[in-house]
Amino acid sequence: MAAKAYERVADALHERVVAGELEPGVRLPTETVLASEFGVSRATVREALRLLAAQNLIRTAKGATGGSYVTLPSADHLSRSLRSGIGLLADARNVSLEELLEARELLEVPAARLAAARRQEHDLERLRATIPGHPLDLGAQEQFAYNADFHSAVLGAAGNTLLVIAAQPIFDVLQMRLVRSTLGSRFHRAINSHHRAIAEAIEAGDEDGAGREMHGHMQFLRPYYEKAWRGLGGQA
Repeated sequence: MAAKAYERVADALHERVVAGELEPGVRLPTETVLASEFGVSRATVREALRLLAAQNLIRTAKGATGGSYVTLPSADHLSRSLRSGIGLLADARNVSLEELLEARELLEVPAARLAAARRQEHDLERLRATIPGHPLDLGAQEQFAYNADFHSAVLGAAGNTLLVIAAQPIFDVLQMRLVRSTLGSRFHRAINSHHRAIAEAIEAGDEDGAGREMHGHMQFLRPYYEKAWRGLGGQA
């Protein structure tokens, strides 16, 4: 099936962005100018711009300085979009807890190994800062915030942007469910202990040890996730 006119316009502009002819921040010509250039109507151009906006390749502003500006999706933006979509799938039970846990393990265990191989001093400083000295003195929300920061730090130390984009949303969806559960001091003490062991292996450059500690951490968490899932009406 032949591409529609607005799709051809969108593809042409997309190619210019990818080729660097249209750099991030550059304002696109007006709809009238683009319509004349491509030999189409303004309505067709408008549809093409809507498609590019949905792909996060442009943003549209209104007012005196309004217009369409070239942009590129950031890792954080893509991660947030994935988190929203995965969360909706989980809520609709189109994605099971088992699938989420399996995917997380497949991503974060290798990430811990990569972190041990590639970590820089700034990665280690960030990692140390995510492990509180006295976790039981903190409230539950603070403890979960440290937990999220720790896993983000491990993913960051792995040095692979695509790994961060893929793993972070899965962690966030699982964490959101766990936050709603009632968890005692034993849980938070164990989490802190696991994080220290993972961080020590990463700092030592022990790839096998980092992967092993992260895998053990995942196995420890499994029954807590299953309980949280059942408590929120999901299926473990």
